Amino acid sequence: MRLLLRLADGADALNRAIGLSARWLAVLLVLTQFVVVVLRYAYGSSFVWMQESVTYLHAFLFMLAIGYAYLLDQHVRVDFFYANWSERTKAWVDLVGVLVAVLPFCWLLVWASWGYVSVSFRLGEGPMQYGGLPLQPYLKALILVMAGLLAIQALSVVIRAVAVIAGAAETVFPHRQTTGEA
Repeated sequence: MRLLLRLADGADALNRAIGLSARWLAVLLVLTQFVVVVLRYAYGSSFVWMQESVTYLHAFLFMLAIGYAYLLDQHVRVDFFYANWSERTKAWVDLVGVLVAVLPFCWLLVWASWGYVSVSFRLGEGPMQYGGLPLQPYLKALILVMAGLLAIQALSVVIRAVAVIAGAAETVFPHRQTTGEA
């Protein structure tokens, strides 16, 4: 069990590093959007590549931070009943939730978008608009990266849930109580 928990710690560390790095994209996103608005309304000018960069930054921010949000237990959940349950009952719910919903969703996302992404790379897809950023294949590939990061964190949750059920750990989301990173 210790080896599996160390594997879960590695998955947590990966998503934490990516999440903490991705949060700086929010600052860049706000600054870029501010410049776009100032250029448009104060100077009557705009750049398509700058407007598109807002879309790219937004996509990168949210798709790269998905595993980090799951790590910190900041995903959407109805806590009406869950909050009052024992850690063991929560672990069972989390385990079933990952196996029934999260991992199948990740698989479906990869399956449904694989062709979409590969065609984009094969065609060498260009910018969304004339004068835009020629990075569309990479933006689309981010869908696969997002599914991978979510699946890695889901496997960490599975390991920790099994550990809680077996009595080898106290909680499925240890970072929820011990961190002020969010």
